Amino acid sequence: MSSTAITCVAPRIPVARMRSIYRVEEVSRRLDKLPPKEHESLRATYERMIEKGEQRFQVKPSGLPVMDALYEELPNFHEVLDDVRRQIALCNDSSDALEITPLLLLGPPGVGKTHFARQLAELLGTGMGFVSMSSLTAGWVLSGASSQWKGARAGKVFEALVDGDYANPVMVVDEIDKAGGEAAYDPLGSLYSLLEHDTASTFIDEFAEVAVDASQLIWVATANDARAIPDPILNRVNVYEIQAPDFAAARTIALRLYQKLRSGHDWGKRFDERPSDGVLDRMAELAPREMRRAWMTAFGNARLAHRDTLLCEDLPVAGAKKARIGFMQ
Repeated sequence: MSSTAITCVAPRIPVARMRSIYRVEEVSRRLDKLPPKEHESLRATYERMIEKGEQRFQVKPSGLPVMDALYEELPNFHEVLDDVRRQIALCNDSSDALEITPLLLLGPPGVGKTHFARQLAELLGTGMGFVSMSSLTAGWVLSGASSQWKGARAGKVFEALVDGDYANPVMVVDEIDKAGGEAAYDPLGSLYSLLEHDTASTFIDEFAEVAVDASQLIWVATANDARAIPDPILNRVNVYEIQAPDFAAARTIALRLYQKLRSGHDWGKRFDERPSDGVLDRMAELAPREMRRAWMTAFGNARLAHRDTLLCEDLPVAGAKKARIGFMQ
């Protein structure tokens, strides 16, 4: 990325066409075959699909978007942004759909991997689905569970397409290396077909048992350690190792976040347009994920002190840990 001045031009407005993601006729046939007064949850799902219809917006930027602000806000993601920009350029000025090879962002906690995914969804205008694999115990969360099981429901992919407005939302699989589930069920098994364009076009959720077109989903997975990820997944994604930002980059991230928080709140106009260099230096010691909380703490402390300028004393102590409970060594 060249050192040219950062512009304030927003991304171009996305354009959309409609895409059928399932066949209403097939849904109607399955609904008609359901025994009366049985499978009420499945019946409600089919009725919702029929009511909402089979078409969803398939959107893409109307041109090559201006991404300078993202390059500045995410200085440790330049390699990923370069790749996304290339892939957007391929469909620019054409009728082709936007296709982005699935992304796997590898890096330590707190470097901004999930934040990047959210910014990508905002850039593309496609909406976003989110699955945190570290908090799940059910292996069927992505692909759904058979309606024969008590408490069964559709999976996250099906819900994102059927309940959402877009045929190509960004689907974030957070902490994919921490996926867990029943021993007899691979929680990542459905990804083997979902990450392949051809097989994803006729993806069948095990609950609804109706083929949906998941081929346009834009996949972003995050992980701390690639060794815990099966090879069939690694072979289907572009892998990027995201490093923690260096001091200068961390200062830039902190400054942009300060400006974003200040401009996004009515109370923000009370504060200085730019914090002092000393405050920015202190903020640069924090991981990106900690910066927002630190700024909010500092803003609050400054107001309690009836000041419109943030001081270093307003910030939480960098690297402070909660006291451990237990016997002294």
